[in-house]
Amino acid sequence: MVRPHYNLQAWKSAMVLVKGVYILTGDFPKEEMYGLVSQVRRAAVSIPSNLAEGAARNGAKEFIQFLGVAKGSLSELETQLLISVEMGYLGREDAIFEKLEAVSRLIAGLQKSLKTGS
Repeated sequence: MVRPHYNLQAWKSAMVLVKGVYILTGDFPKEEMYGLVSQVRRAAVSIPSNLAEGAARNGAKEFIQFLGVAKGSLSELETQLLISVEMGYLGREDAIFEKLEAVSRLIAGLQKSLKTGS
């Protein structure tokens, strides 16, 4: 059975983002495993999870609500990654920021599409 979120480019890109986050945080200091690493991974996983849950709901209004939650998790992830930059764990030019921005644009486009009904 094909789930509705499997066809969403936003979900596919968010899954790539999650994989990138897991790979990236694998190189963080071990003392961050239960701190920043855990927080970053949790925020990243929340993004495609909310996209999937929203796509499975019973209408555009509910889906839009879950897209908002996904955007919130995306902002949380960005903040945590910027903290990681400040701590010297990664550079601001890291490719993860491009992936994050791509997912942000896709979610915004999906929100717009659902709000206008197109």
